[in-house]
Amino acid sequence: MSDKGAVLVFGAGISGSGAAKVLAKKGRRVFLYDEKPREIDPGLLSELEKAGGSFVSGDAASILSEVSQVVLSPGIPMDHPLVAAAKAKGIEVISEIELAWRDYPGHMIAITGTNGKTTTTILTGKMLETLPVETRVGGNIGRALSAELEGLDKNSWCVAEVSSFQLEGIKDFRPDVAAVLNLTPDHLERHGTMVEYARCKRNIFINQTARQYTVFNYDDPETRDWGRYSGGTPCYFSRKVILPEGVYMQDGSFFIKWKGKKTEICNIKELQIFGAHNEENVLAAIACANLAGVTPDDIRRVLLDFTGVEHRIEYVATIGGVPYYNDSKATNTDSVIKALEAFENGHLVLIAGGYDKGTPLGPMMELAAEKTDAMILLGAARDRFYEAALDAGVKNIHLAGSFEEAVEIAHEIASPPHTVPLSPACARSHSSWK
Repeated sequence: MSDKGAVLVFGAGISGSGAAKVLAKKGRRVFLYDEKPREIDPGLLSELEKAGGSFVSGDAASILSEVSQVVLSPGIPMDHPLVAAAKAKGIEVISEIELAWRDYPGHMIAITGTNGKTTTTILTGKMLETLPVETRVGGNIGRALSAELEGLDKNSWCVAEVSSFQLEGIKDFRPDVAAVLNLTPDHLERHGTMVEYARCKRNIFINQTARQYTVFNYDDPETRDWGRYSGGTPCYFSRKVILPEGVYMQDGSFFIKWKGKKTEICNIKELQIFGAHNEENVLAAIACANLAGVTPDDIRRVLLDFTGVEHRIEYVATIGGVPYYNDSKATNTDSVIKALEAFENGHLVLIAGGYDKGTPLGPMMELAAEKTDAMILLGAARDRFYEAALDAGVKNIHLAGSFEEAVEIAHEIASPPHTVPLSPACARSHSSWK
């Protein structure tokens, strides 16, 4: 017979371990499960055992008879056999962000999209720090969201970056402000189709009512239409269209037009970040912060101080007159397109490749043919990328056996006016280019 207070947390990484610790501290009996044996922090293990739980690896089917709830880490798909077995037994299966939301008494902004999530989340978080209440940033960056929200009261605000993986397992999740930045092909190895990927993304606002707000990118042909799925009050942002209401750009400046009042925030030339993708991130952050009650003056001050996010078109160094940029957060083709567009002068020596997600490469390679003077490919994706680059007319393609070799090749062939960005269009490339 199951213990009504017992829970199985599936996945012993950052998200799962954080959730397990929070639950154990609340007196829940927790089984932290991972398919393979791994070292568990002694402090966490002690917390689990104090509450009558433990760490388990290998076959966990027998534990299902002892629990009434399964909490999934983002890396665990909903079609996993253990998840299917839990559902067949009538056990509730939820994601870690659902768990966090249920126990949180305060206010939440949740941000998703194929690209720009991290920059927008961090920027929005900095804007919220100007409010006279406690604020946090969490979710798909940093610690588990449930751990990040510990100790916050009903007046607090949290900004959460949420991925499609996390949104797969929500039930009642309903943030005060939900933002959808864009939607392009990604994670098809997990979701199978764009239809399913889009459905998971829409879960961010699926439970909202008119008292909550949904922020949409008016310039994205997919997400512009999603207002029909949301019960929330829509707020659009656009860098291309002067909106009758919302947040938009006009003559290079950012404007809020909301409830009959129009306010200029600042001009793009005043910012320390660049590129069309960052203009969209800024617009989304302005919309979210405005809806949370941040003043236009505080929004402006934060924007002017913001220098960007680590590993997102992050300037590293200039060697022999050639600037190097770490854009290793560009883990899909659309984010690489945005990076290539940001370097308006072209003459790029692009380093790309890594773990292949199987996404279409045509548009990225066509732009690379215009923007690059050379391309260096590495990782499991390099052969498919090589064929696609050839088909698109990319010139001067090099293959590297390692990240270190790719950098060496770049150093050998790059000279002014070249720029060398690491923008992999893949996962698991390299994030420590210093």
